[in-house]
Amino acid sequence: MLQSKPKSFPLSSMASPPYTTPLLSESSNSIISTTSSESDESPQTSQRFQDFQLKISTTPISCFHSYKSLAVLSGHVGTVSCLALCGEFILSASQGKDIIVWQQPDLRQFTKFGTGDGSVKALITIGNKVFTAHQDSRIRVWKVSRRSENVFRLIDTLPTTKDYLGKFMKQSNYVQTRRHHKKLWIEHADSISCLAVSNGYIYSGSWDKTLKVWRISDLKCLESIKAHDDAINGLVASNNGVVYSASADGKIKAWKNICGTHSLKGILEGHKDVSLNSVVVCEDGVFVYGGGSDGYVMGWVGNKNLDSWRLICEVKAHEMAVLCMCLMMGEYLCSGSADKSICIWKREINGGLFKFGVIRGHEGPVKCLQASTTSVGGGFMLYSGSLDKSLRVWWIPKYGDDSDEKKDSSLITN
Repeated sequence: MLQSKPKSFPLSSMASPPYTTPLLSESSNSIISTTSSESDESPQTSQRFQDFQLKISTTPISCFHSYKSLAVLSGHVGTVSCLALCGEFILSASQGKDIIVWQQPDLRQFTKFGTGDGSVKALITIGNKVFTAHQDSRIRVWKVSRRSENVFRLIDTLPTTKDYLGKFMKQSNYVQTRRHHKKLWIEHADSISCLAVSNGYIYSGSWDKTLKVWRISDLKCLESIKAHDDAINGLVASNNGVVYSASADGKIKAWKNICGTHSLKGILEGHKDVSLNSVVVCEDGVFVYGGGSDGYVMGWVGNKNLDSWRLICEVKAHEMAVLCMCLMMGEYLCSGSADKSICIWKREINGGLFKFGVIRGHEGPVKCLQASTTSVGGGFMLYSGSLDKSLRVWWIPKYGDDSDEKKDSSLITN
């Protein structure tokens, strides 16, 4: 997490609890033995609930309430590809290789950094470090300078030189990536599209169809898993340590660390021949939602062991592909689409969804979303990045159970 300046920044204008920004605090990371694995397991795939009736409302999208953005942040030279929240800071990265740090509540540009080959595809923050995934198949590690908090130094690139030198002399460490071409198993062979962090590990998903596991403490690659039959588009980790990967092969797979090796726990089946572009998971890891290229948002529920999954809802959320999703305190789900809109969904106890809002304003497809982790003035803050090169900030009110909006906007009844 990024550390704020020594002085405090009042957030009274946002009518919310003050943000905390432990940016320079070091996170504790567990150590496990090094291993490389190729998973060939095939647990039972998900099954649709036969006793659940899915009802989709025919209410036109235009009937839902629209919102105006609180701010439009410009400054990127390329399309905005990813976002991350770090206390009172917002980090946004673009296809133009630049990363901008914005400071709340005034949403001013705090600093800007980022160099190297390949546009930024994903970013996460851990302690006083920022990890960025790039189109050139590398992960770069940035650290907040102790001399100046608005300076980020590039301190390493994954795989590290030490990791590379320890493996390149042994032929068994090479894998075939395409015809007449080999790479070390610790290297991605194509763009890294997504990152996730859990229990002292960083997970990277790539268009090369592999999922790699990195130990945060020494930045060493521990595992490379042939996870999917097509490009990996999204990653998310639940509080119980299970990691979910969404792929263009139309599946979401659940991975669990068992005695130092990640094993396939379950498979969540999407629509046939439809790419799954995004995945989110509730805090308890029981409910998982995926967004597809056909505009649908689908939801699954897992059993106690998370090795068997059932489809509990599917809704035509957008006219075009769902590109990104995020959860707000497990209660609300937000979906962004190539149709330039953002839909706001309320989660029900049984995992169903109903729509109560539509956000319009971007002039290009919505590529990334992040929601505030705390309530703000009876609602929550939503941040969206788009291919129109802008970052927009929205305030979304929470509607009560008696609201007319809810009654008119229910899409799914289970």
